[in-house]
Amino acid sequence: MADGRPLPPKVTRTRLYEQVAEQITEWITATGLAVGDRLPPERELAQQLGVSRATLSQALVALEVVGVVTVRHGDGTVLTRPTEGTIAQAIRAHADRLPEIIETRDALETKIAALAAERRTDTDLAEIEAAIAAMETDVAAGGRGVEGDERFHAAVTAASHSALLARLMLEIGPLVRETRLESLSQPERPHASLAGHRRIADAIAAGDPAAAAAAMHAHIGLVSDVALIRTDG
Repeated sequence: MADGRPLPPKVTRTRLYEQVAEQITEWITATGLAVGDRLPPERELAQQLGVSRATLSQALVALEVVGVVTVRHGDGTVLTRPTEGTIAQAIRAHADRLPEIIETRDALETKIAALAAERRTDTDLAEIEAAIAAMETDVAAGGRGVEGDERFHAAVTAASHSALLARLMLEIGPLVRETRLESLSQPERPHASLAGHRRIADAIAAGDPAAAAAAMHAHIGLVSDVALIRTDG
């Protein structure tokens, strides 16, 4: 404090991809783009904005994480809700709550995996395998495997046969999706995620609760490395 008066707040640095995200949302508003409309192809957008494809991809992932767009493999980027408020603030709010989301997810899903190893049925195992196969197909075709990843974790949760844990996972579902989108948008992450799923599935199929819990814990640790969107540096 100076002369009893509080100092001004610390200056917040805006990263390039945040600026690009703001520009895109301003353009969406100015052109009157409606929900369901597609944005121009990434190559065209990057050229128009004068930024690299990598920076544009970061901006689009940021917009997807905060729910403004959906990036669909083979279908482009689609507006999912009208833009409102400051996008940079929404991105920072997401980054601020990441540690708590990961912590909660680790606590719940590690226990869920252990219970699944004890309680799974043949039907449960078949759905877990189907989810892995669906993700493998999507990733092989160039997609991120978001839907397959979501289906896998839902299948493991169902295999735990715990109604309360399933309800808790449903409650944090939208927050988990934020981390899923960000994580699977990083290079080579879908393949690493698939490998983690396989280890979890094998431990569940073997009826080994300790191994299933350890495999899930390691997998959530991988997901927690979501460095694509940062507000520091």
